[in-house]
Amino acid sequence: MKFYITTPIYYINAAPTIGSAYTTIAADVLARWNRLNGNKVFYLTGLDENSSKTLKAAERAGYKDIKKYMNYMAKKWKESWKKLNINYDGFIRTTENRHKKFVQDFFMKIYKNGDVYRNKYSGYYCDDCEAYLTESDLIEGKCPYHKIKPEFIEEDNFFFKLSKYQDKIIGILKNEDFLKPESRRNEIINFVESGLKDISISRQKAKCGIEVPIDKSMKMWCWFDALLNYISGSEGNFPQELCLIGKDITRFHSVFFTGFLLSAKYKLPKTIFAHGFLTINGQKMSKSLGNVIDPLELVKKYHPDVIRYYLMRSIPFGDDGDFSEEALIKRNNTELADSLGNLLNRVVSMCDRYCDSKIPKAKEDKTLSSKLNFKKIDSYIENYELHNALNDIFHFVDECNKYINEKEPWNLAKNKKIDELQSVLFNTAEALRMISQLIYPFMPEASLKIEEQLGFKHRDIFDMKWGNAKSKGIKKGDNLFKKYETANKRK
Repeated sequence: MKFYITTPIYYINAAPTIGSAYTTIAADVLARWNRLNGNKVFYLTGLDENSSKTLKAAERAGYKDIKKYMNYMAKKWKESWKKLNINYDGFIRTTENRHKKFVQDFFMKIYKNGDVYRNKYSGYYCDDCEAYLTESDLIEGKCPYHKIKPEFIEEDNFFFKLSKYQDKIIGILKNEDFLKPESRRNEIINFVESGLKDISISRQKAKCGIEVPIDKSMKMWCWFDALLNYISGSEGNFPQELCLIGKDITRFHSVFFTGFLLSAKYKLPKTIFAHGFLTINGQKMSKSLGNVIDPLELVKKYHPDVIRYYLMRSIPFGDDGDFSEEALIKRNNTELADSLGNLLNRVVSMCDRYCDSKIPKAKEDKTLSSKLNFKKIDSYIENYELHNALNDIFHFVDECNKYINEKEPWNLAKNKKIDELQSVLFNTAEALRMISQLIYPFMPEASLKIEEQLGFKHRDIFDMKWGNAKSKGIKKGDNLFKKYETANKRK
């Protein structure tokens, strides 16, 4: 099967945040999982550079050459994703010629279809959202997401006949697979049923962006331009199997983008999944609010696997979740170091000590192997319940430690019960091989270290058959995870 997955493209007015990392890591986990399931994966991410925010940020940073600023920021974003072991297949920047040409051709297509007309826009515009807002969108006169008063503008623009597609969009939204989770879908259905208005897709006064081909004094509206990256950057893989976004941009993707695609007669994404926000002290992380966490700084303190694990394990995917370094440290110390790391250390040490640095051969012990339900874990991933998948994987880790405690292989060795000893070590080594495959999408480095210490060869496809792999021999290594001190202990 083909699996085309996308993240939003990110503004470059500042460095990446842990919030944008959350989305991009989640997409990476899903991409890696699908590769292990034998699917042909194309994972696209990128940057939205055609924004007034880019110009303002470049000016603040002292750049006279806007292109140099864009290249600097693109490098910084790519570096962040590399440090977090994010393995994308495609990276799109909206200033690329391939994107510019596609957007202009797309505009002409819907213009010739009769779905674009010229009119005057009069209303609010939030620069931070790059969005047109109505009076009803505002909370106490401010943008609900950025807490700033939007500018009131009047300008001559090109409008898209979104209202023409209202009934079709409602019908599409009734498909439960199209927009998830259900709470977002119900919210958007209510919005569409309240009546869609035509939307402006150009800016008369914008200083940067893609020129409107039939009037070069205007620039394309940032969102019209940005949404089309999923096609221009897809290398022929469009439409998406999964379009992964934050909940604040659900309307743009599930309503506006859908209308554009219907007009141009493109196929729609199979699923749009709008996850929740990361918060600090209950407030959404936002560059404009100044309460962001830089993942490049975070990765200097904690291993990227620890960060990836914490983000995917701690927050039910789709819900909001609060980020806490103390909670990250606690999960690392107890679940990663004490449970998984200790399990590996015990098995490797005993194989080294009792079995001449080899994994012994024995039969499957179903009292242990039956505790692992791969189909259930796979089903969780299919339903984007990443936290539940990890819960089940680490429940199995706990079962493995319990199995060792109950079997007491050190006493089996002491009493020369060699067959029983070999059975325990064979089965726990096999369990660790299964675990290493299951955690690979979440913690790729830890997965490979487990396989290296046990002498197993990394497989590109899931191999969950008990006893199916051969070991080259035990190779003891450093602890899988180091422990970190909490703030209380540091005091």
